[in-house]
Amino acid sequence: MEILRTENLSKVYHGAHEVQALNEVNLSVEKGSLLAIMGDSGTGKSTLLHILGGVDYPTSGRVFIQGTDITKLSESQMSVFRRRNIGIIYQFFNLIPNINVRKNICLPLLLDRRVPDENYFQEVIQTLGIADKQKRFPNELSGGEQQRVAIARSLIGRPAVILADEPTGNLDRRNTEEIVSLFKLVNKSFKATIILITHNEKVALACEKVYTMVDGRLYEGGRR
Repeated sequence: MEILRTENLSKVYHGAHEVQALNEVNLSVEKGSLLAIMGDSGTGKSTLLHILGGVDYPTSGRVFIQGTDITKLSESQMSVFRRRNIGIIYQFFNLIPNINVRKNICLPLLLDRRVPDENYFQEVIQTLGIADKQKRFPNELSGGEQQRVAIARSLIGRPAVILADEPTGNLDRRNTEEIVSLFKLVNKSFKATIILITHNEKVALACEKVYTMVDGRLYEGGRR
């Protein structure tokens, strides 16, 4: 079952020089997929992620998530849709420093005035190995532990799709391998649809399917 689709997605930035960040990108993602989009800096990976995540709008083309054309949503509609349907994981974790792990994980629900499902919450933190970290604050965690919290936060609202922006870029080799294994576990345990944006070929090749961005175009397969 298709959960995300882009149609002829293009993005042009206008300034002193016109830059075509995305050029007619077409992508179809099946529910429960674990896929990677890799490429060098400046190839359009982050632009694509921002548009898929509803943080930016394309110059032309459309993005459908669970049948909804998010390119037609207003900013306020998009804000609500994003909270309820899209989980985003960042390279630098983006945890709130003055609230504990539990509140960081539940933040998307709290912002949406929803009550966490305690059984599901416990399942998430047990799976990610952070059940004993609930009362700690981000600065009391290692980088790998902070990324686990960020993954838990992306899962807590049971989103349609999870977007991970260079999720291992701020981690050492050992933690990178652990986090990649966790993504595979989360994908299988929660049937989560995950799209990883990465420049790390080893991370990409751990996924079921790999795409490569080159000069704003998306190609199926590894590095070109």
